[in-house]
Amino acid sequence: MIVRIMGEGQVKLDDSHFIELNKLDDELLAEMESGDETGFRRTLDALLDAVRRLGTPLPDDALEPSELILPAPDATLGEVREMLGDDGLIPG
Repeated sequence: MIVRIMGEGQVKLDDSHFIELNKLDDELLAEMESGDETGFRRTLDALLDAVRRLGTPLPDDALEPSELILPAPDATLGEVREMLGDDGLIPG
């Protein structure tokens, strides 16, 4: 799957990594619902770090369609809330 981190670029992630990413996504959703700004920031950073660590960066000139778009590292709780679907940021 091709994942874009807003403001950074794209990475290719193997589907097997989504178990780990979905756990972080669930934590992020819970922190957002409770208004835990500190937890939200920590978990968003962990989620984006995991995507960077597990994914293979695509060249800057690659024009692959992104199947998943994640917020920028400096996104606010409100901005991320607007991006959420029923399943959180990551479907499934």
